[in-house]
Amino acid sequence: MSETPPNTLQYRFDGPQEAPVLILGPSLGTTWHMWDRQVPELAQQWRVFRFDLPGHGGAPAHPAGSVSELAERLLVTLDGLGVQRFGYAGCAFGGAVGVELALRHPERVASLALIAASPRFGTADEFRQRGVIVRTNGLDPIARTSPDRWFTGGFAAAQPAITEWAVQMVRTTDPGCYIAACEALAAFDVRAEIGLVGVPTLVLAGSDDQVTGPAEARTLVAGIPDARLAVVPGASHLVPVEQPAAVTDLLVHHFSTAWQPAYDSVTGQTAVPGIPVRAVPTMPPQPLQSQQPVALAEIEPAQVLQPPQVMGRPDPCDCGLKVRREVLGDAHVDRALSQADDFAGHFQEFVTRYAWGEVWDRPGLDRRTRSCITLTALVAGGHLEELAVHTRAALRNGLTPDEIREVLLQAAVYCGLPAANGAFRVAQQVVLEETTPTE
Repeated sequence: MSETPPNTLQYRFDGPQEAPVLILGPSLGTTWHMWDRQVPELAQQWRVFRFDLPGHGGAPAHPAGSVSELAERLLVTLDGLGVQRFGYAGCAFGGAVGVELALRHPERVASLALIAASPRFGTADEFRQRGVIVRTNGLDPIARTSPDRWFTGGFAAAQPAITEWAVQMVRTTDPGCYIAACEALAAFDVRAEIGLVGVPTLVLAGSDDQVTGPAEARTLVAGIPDARLAVVPGASHLVPVEQPAAVTDLLVHHFSTAWQPAYDSVTGQTAVPGIPVRAVPTMPPQPLQSQQPVALAEIEPAQVLQPPQVMGRPDPCDCGLKVRREVLGDAHVDRALSQADDFAGHFQEFVTRYAWGEVWDRPGLDRRTRSCITLTALVAGGHLEELAVHTRAALRNGLTPDEIREVLLQAAVYCGLPAANGAFRVAQQVVLEETTPTE
């Protein structure tokens, strides 16, 4: 166990101290206990390192604003422990951290396993909407529906204790850290860079995963030059929990046979680490329920993509489009751009460049404050259609329904009661639509 300053993570070790380090990264809403069934076998030949996301599993609630920040905190933690090189297996959010490490710090990663992962998780709108629901209703709606996303129906019915454990695990997560993690996943998109992952990689997915299933797994395998695909039958999103023996077997095989040697920049030689290699057991440990054969297949790698070169000051239109999507949502921006013909297209470029690239992207005010100002200005001008759009944006920018109500009450004093009356009617409907949990 560990003490956790704000720039580090809560962690624990299992296994012999002299063994190579293997890191297991958790999914959003889970704790390191999601790996409990893998640890006994893995710890026989690796020093297994598990960590909790901020605010998960009793870890201090120091939110991380991006996947890259989470990866940096992990490296700071490892640096303090003297761990320089390691294998890494991550599930979902933990897989995003693994991709980030392999892209930004390839010299640290000897081998990689990505479970229920994707180069982009859903859409940014979906995760920001989830953050709005948690900010308004707390984590209970997310907790109650987690088993539906994480497990197959048969497993959830047969394992009520594990299902209840999953619900309670989410409920005890810090809401602010959960929202920050949703924002981090909303911004995570490495589709253009995935071909630069240069370590041996196992990509593993549950056959019945409706969140990040075989289709997303094949995208990763097609993009990563040295990748293998494993699809586990009868498993949904939390594959290590639902099919523990199959996952353990695959991880043992992968990390025993695909551990990239470290490169010594001084000598120009590669040092072969002392990785014990064992035969994979022909009879896997008894799982929580009966196992089916695991399909293991190789997919041809895709051509490596080189990132574009950026010279000089970034185009305000480019950063403006990014900010516009983050604030208003992809669906709204895509609709506005698709409806712009040759006549209106110039106006859309003007709005993107100057309103979003030059003003909304300025560092002088945070986005919450800019949303408050924008709502007030729209009430004053009577622009109720735009008020609906920016009420949604205000919720995504972190304002609560109570705070939006206070902004409108303040505007009523200075902009007039008739204007505020219409504004309350519009905002009330938007808040209801955006904050009602979907079952």
